[in-house]
Amino acid sequence: MAPDHGPSHGPDHGPSPGPAPDLAGAPAPAHDLVTIGRTGVDIYPLDHGVGLEDVRTFQKFLGGSATNVAVAAARHGRRAALITRVGNDPFGHYVQLEAARLGVDPVYVTAITDPAGPPTPVTFCEVFPPDDFPLYFYRYGAAPDLMIDAAELPLADIRDTKVFWATVTGLSAEPSRSAHFAAWRARGRRGGTVLDLDYRPMFWARPEDAREQVGRALEHVAVAVGNREECEVAVGETDPGRAADALLDRGLELAVVKQGPKGVLAVTRDERVEVPPFPVEVVNGLGAGDAFGGALVHGLLSGWELRRVIEFANVAGAIVASRLECSTAMPTTAEVAVALAARAGSSERTA
Repeated sequence: MAPDHGPSHGPDHGPSPGPAPDLAGAPAPAHDLVTIGRTGVDIYPLDHGVGLEDVRTFQKFLGGSATNVAVAAARHGRRAALITRVGNDPFGHYVQLEAARLGVDPVYVTAITDPAGPPTPVTFCEVFPPDDFPLYFYRYGAAPDLMIDAAELPLADIRDTKVFWATVTGLSAEPSRSAHFAAWRARGRRGGTVLDLDYRPMFWARPEDAREQVGRALEHVAVAVGNREECEVAVGETDPGRAADALLDRGLELAVVKQGPKGVLAVTRDERVEVPPFPVEVVNGLGAGDAFGGALVHGLLSGWELRRVIEFANVAGAIVASRLECSTAMPTTAEVAVALAARAGSSERTA
């Protein structure tokens, strides 16, 4: 299948030594990417280096991992949709409006109808650069985004989309868990079926429960993305190489292990790529992984060779780490290209 080059942003860097898993070709579906899972409102402090009790000013942003990945891909010109649920409240309305404003099709962002149902969740964080960003989730039991029902899934779009992106958090409670497995059964184990290992301990009674559900989920996906701690939950390995191999042993096409200050490792059955970190002055590291995810989607859909995909995604994540918010901080393709060119120029000058 010929690659879908998508929107044109900047120069091509020459012939590819080997493509990443091919996700292109076939008639264009309604969306390039459909994500499913967590959404809400991020309430982030504008006062940094102090605890929430001492913060005087906050600002709200669209948030949630699956939501941010959709926004990140949209910033690269991809047609993205989000499957989630919100409360029947002003913040739920804000999620729908802001997703649309940021380029994500909100057609599958639905409000719960029970007036006594849970509200749209909010998340606070504290900002202690460069590496301490405590999160506080206010989700009131069964948050709306864990009330996604299998009977209401847009199965045709899930089957047809080039990339279907789900997160481990969506497996933490019913009915969302059953909806995820229903979506995977409808889609089949096609290329572009991605599981973000996104393990959040506060959403699980025990790590063993998460490991059981992730183990089941890995039988349905072709790509997994996670950090070392998330890989330990998924496959019992923290060493990046062994973790990636263990994921491939489960039948995946591509395993991506984010190593923080050591960079990123990406492994297929034919290729191992490791890229170093991209240095930035960190403001808030919370959205970096989601920016990486959206950029990964763009690179795979563009048919780039694997190293170029991972370098691009790595830089996109670093750019967001240098900013406060998540969704509205997602870079454009042009911004990532400028940062990559600057690094290349710096390397040439120091060579």
